[in-house]
Amino acid sequence: MDTGVDGLRARLAPGGVATLVLDRPQRRNAVTKEMWRALPTVLDELAAQPEVRALLLTGAGGTFSAGADIAELAEVYGSPAAADEYHALGVRAEEALAAFPHPTIAVVHGFCVGGGCQLAAACDLRFAAEDARLGITPAKLGVVYPAVPTVRLARLVGPARAKYLLFSGELVDARRAELFGLVDEVVPAERLDERALEFARLLARRSQQTIGAVKAALAGPPEEAPAALAPWERESRQAPDVREGLAAFLERREPRF
Repeated sequence: MDTGVDGLRARLAPGGVATLVLDRPQRRNAVTKEMWRALPTVLDELAAQPEVRALLLTGAGGTFSAGADIAELAEVYGSPAAADEYHALGVRAEEALAAFPHPTIAVVHGFCVGGGCQLAAACDLRFAAEDARLGITPAKLGVVYPAVPTVRLARLVGPARAKYLLFSGELVDARRAELFGLVDEVVPAERLDERALEFARLLARRSQQTIGAVKAALAGPPEEAPAALAPWERESRQAPDVREGLAAFLERREPRF
């Protein structure tokens, strides 16, 4: 699938899984302003594909992403208005990824730093290679990290560990990231792509009604969860998923959602 954007490549695989690749290996997949700008549109196009039921986000050339393109960032910080626009584009891209209607998994090889880690944190799950290293480095640059990714990180790993990562800018290895809650599975590097695709295909076979409801419930603060779940609950009383799931269980077969 042609995204029409340098640095972003998408492909569809059998089993309902799409893969979106950060593809600037010569710059360790550093994310440009145009990539940030294009991500919401590319994600909308992938979501509109009827066969897509899960999304993998990964990087080319054995690394996930080194984050923002520092040469570009130096230019962006030439004026307050340009910096405001740049960070707004990053937040919109992150929010679009978080709102993707199907399960998303970041597949982390190598370095996952700064804006790259921001994108990984916006995915539903993160699978990492044993030799991966993750970190968020605004304190090394004097950058104020935007509110949306700051709060998302704190919700993911807890306030103290979010402060550890953001205050220090230090990189942590995959096992420590798993201990923090930043990573969900750690896999030998040579098996990571296979494992992530296998798990994505598993999710693609599950009830998208159930998955959509979970995403809606957990997208906002806990007090908003009942209202977010209400339309999903109403729909579930009429949609065929429950009937099919129960029939499959009784017939000892795989459900066909």
